[in-house]
Amino acid sequence: MRGVVAGLVMALLVATPAMSPVFAEGRTVTGTIARIDAASGTFTVKDAAGVAWSYKVDPDAGIDLGAFREGDRVAVTIGRATPLNMNAAADRIRKGDKVVKAGF
Repeated sequence: MRGVVAGLVMALLVATPAMSPVFAEGRTVTGTIARIDAASGTFTVKDAAGVAWSYKVDPDAGIDLGAFREGDRVAVTIGRATPLNMNAAADRIRKGDKVVKAGF
């Protein structure tokens, strides 16, 4: 009986990480604005490796995209980024996240 219980407990411990949701951590991307549409609140940053990162700014985020232009170097910091293993059209920029001009 002890062996059966121990086996079930072990199986549960092994299966639990596989069943848990994937939580995203914060992320900062530094690069150049490749495309921006201030009216729709969207922009794309291309990093040094040539990877394009797309973002959608929530209306209540307090970020004015009108202050930015294509070609500006920026650092985008988001606290709840979409996990890299998930497909998403764009990371959401929410209240508390930052988009700032960065030096070269």
